[in-house]
Amino acid sequence: MSLKGVELQIAIPKTVDAGKMVGEHQQHVVQQQYNANEALKREIERKQLTVNDTEKISEVSEEEKEKERKGKQSSNNHNGQKKQQQQQEQQKAQHPYKGKYIDFSG
Repeated sequence: MSLKGVELQIAIPKTVDAGKMVGEHQQHVVQQQYNANEALKREIERKQLTVNDTEKISEVSEEEKEKERKGKQSSNNHNGQKKQQQQQEQQKAQHPYKGKYIDFSG
């Protein structure tokens, strides 16, 4: 396609204008992304600094604390009895004259 001199006088300035418009559009898109990123950072920081609502905790009376202590003590006793039973079972399972180790070397 051949262009005449008069057509070149019109085409060259329009290409410069089009290039400027493309550059401005790209800068605008980058600026929008930057602004969105900054807004997101501010929102995340705001959420981190605010205190979330929590449910109100009713105060525990001394009687309830005492019941909890007794429950823990009984569970500790139960755990101790369980350990003793396991140790007794292990002692019963030991054979009087057979060894504990198996020799696989041959």
